[in-house]
Amino acid sequence: MIDSLQSALPRRASLLALMAGMSLGGPMMNAQAATQMDFSNEYNASSIHAEGDAWFIQRVEELTDGELDITLHTGASLGFRSADHFYAVADNAVQIADSLSGTLGGIDPIFLLSSLPFLADDVESAKRLYEIARPEYAKVFNENNQVLLYASPWPASGIWSQDPVTDMQALQDLKIRTYDRNGTEILRNAGAAPVKLSWADVVPQLATGGIEAVLTSAESGANASFWEHLNDFSAIQYAIPLNMVHMNRDAFESLDESQQDAIKQAARETDEHNWEVVKQRVAQNYETLESHDVAIHDPIPDEFRAGLEEAATPVVDNWLDNIGERGERILDEFDNSQASP
Repeated sequence: MIDSLQSALPRRASLLALMAGMSLGGPMMNAQAATQMDFSNEYNASSIHAEGDAWFIQRVEELTDGELDITLHTGASLGFRSADHFYAVADNAVQIADSLSGTLGGIDPIFLLSSLPFLADDVESAKRLYEIARPEYAKVFNENNQVLLYASPWPASGIWSQDPVTDMQALQDLKIRTYDRNGTEILRNAGAAPVKLSWADVVPQLATGGIEAVLTSAESGANASFWEHLNDFSAIQYAIPLNMVHMNRDAFESLDESQQDAIKQAARETDEHNWEVVKQRVAQNYETLESHDVAIHDPIPDEFRAGLEEAATPVVDNWLDNIGERGERILDEFDNSQASP
């Protein structure tokens, strides 16, 4: 009996040590525990945005030696779309999200800036506009318990359609999907019948005839195999809209200093990475469209562009009325930067 008690003592001591380690968060447990976070994106995994997000996650993993485990959920698989993301991240229902900026326009008009029509229609000018406005974007996120990490630019928006849309007449009563208030207003002014839809709803609406055309990039259409429904793409160079990648501030601040530094460094690198990648995508997308017999109208006729710009003028004016002095300041600085040699 004494022998059995003596043999049990080391086992009991080992068990107590293990329990103590668990209760105190000892090194035996911490060495294997990675902080887990969820990252929501409503676009599919092959989209330029999801690929950029995956690049960011990989850099975070490298910079933290795997201490942060971030899972990317594409295709709105968590049930959140861009319009849901702002409050979902603010409430920590999801820790990080990639959100189409224009869908947040009801929260603050600053989020409609990147989709103002015919303001920044090439990548370099769109990047310059983003850099000028970034402090304003970051301020709104900060006031709502969030941290702005980086932007994901789209290639320029155009019009996907069944029949060619190369003049104002072709827009008359056209049931066309838009992605934010700016697009809805300009196309209504141009005589179309716009329908604002989240990306996840676009293909089902095309399949059922709910819409006849889509305002989006060649990139988006290629990723969604639009050629199964539509034959034409008109490169109207309407805008280069941004997605914003934002993180719950409590989740960010719960990390130690080295992990926070890793997140910030990965975000800076991803910002630069995304702006470089978007320059390459148009040529790649056009090759894909041509291989599927999609007719590409690039450039569009001057008369068509002039008609669209006329329809766009009140949209910009309304935005300035809504946003006030900070909008004037941003556009003045942008205009000055455009004029600089």
